[in-house]
Amino acid sequence: MAVVATGFFDGVHIGHRLVIETLVSSARQRGEESLIITLWPHPRLVLSDGALDLRLLNTLDEKMSLLKGLGVDRIEVLPFTLELSKMSTSEYLQILRDDYGATALLLGYDNTIGHDKLSPERTASLAQEVGLDVIRTEKVSSVGIAVSSTKIRRALAVGDVELASKFLCYNYYLEGEVVHGKKLGRTIGYPTANLELEEKLKLVPASGVYLTDVKLGERHFSGMTNIANTIETHIFGFDEDIYGQTLGISFVRRVRDEKNFSSLDELKAQLAEDETNCKNLMFGL
Repeated sequence: MAVVATGFFDGVHIGHRLVIETLVSSARQRGEESLIITLWPHPRLVLSDGALDLRLLNTLDEKMSLLKGLGVDRIEVLPFTLELSKMSTSEYLQILRDDYGATALLLGYDNTIGHDKLSPERTASLAQEVGLDVIRTEKVSSVGIAVSSTKIRRALAVGDVELASKFLCYNYYLEGEVVHGKKLGRTIGYPTANLELEEKLKLVPASGVYLTDVKLGERHFSGMTNIANTIETHIFGFDEDIYGQTLGISFVRRVRDEKNFSSLDELKAQLAEDETNCKNLMFGL
C-alpha cells in the first residue's frame, strides 16, 4: 500500500519539495509506503509540443538522486509514450491503484493527470470514485510564492542563477566531459576546461561569466565559468590534464555579461579582473 505523488518533477524545486514533504509525512502517518512516479522522457518530446525549444533542469540521474535524498521510500520511472498520453485521468488513476498499490493520491494545486487535463478538483473527485483517498497541498511555497520549473528556466535564461538557486534549494548544476578546445586561455595564463554536456537538452544559463563550484571526482574547487558558444571553466589554482574526465560545475553567482575583446592583452586584463571579483565574492569582500 502506498501514498503516491506523480509528475515530471523537473528541477525537484522548492514547490516540489513541499509536495514531497507532505507525501512522506502522510505515508508515515498512515503506516504506508511513500511512492513517487515520475515520467521520462518529457511529454513535450513525445508529443512534439514545442520540443525544439524544450530545455530541462535535470537529467534523469540528477532527478532520481534529488528525489532519493528527500526521504521517499520508492521512486518509479514511468516511460511516457503516445499510448500513455492518450489515457484519461480515470484510466491513469486506476493504473496507480492496480499496478502500483496506491491507496491515496497526493494532489498539488496545479496537478493535471491524463489527456483530458481535468482540474485538480475534478481529479480529486475521480480519485475518490476509484477508491483513492486524496491529500491536497497548498499553492504557496516556503518562499511565499508559487514556484514552477518555468519560472526557474526563465531566471536561468537571463543569468539570474541566484534566484534559480533560491527556487531550487541548491545551486544549478551542469555536468559533462572535458573536451579539447582552442586552448587560447592557456596561452595567456588562464587554461580552461571545455565542457561537453552529457544531456543535450539540459538548460545552459545565459551567456556571461559566473563564479562556480567545480567537482572533479571526489575533489572540489572554485572557478570561473564563461558561457558563450561553449562552456569553459578556469579552475583556480589548478593545472592538470583532465581531458576525457567528467566535470561538474555549480553556478554560484553571475559576475558579468559576455564581452568581445580587440586583443589578447585586453582579454587577459579582463580575466584577471574577473578572477579578483570571483575571489572577493568567495571571501565576502
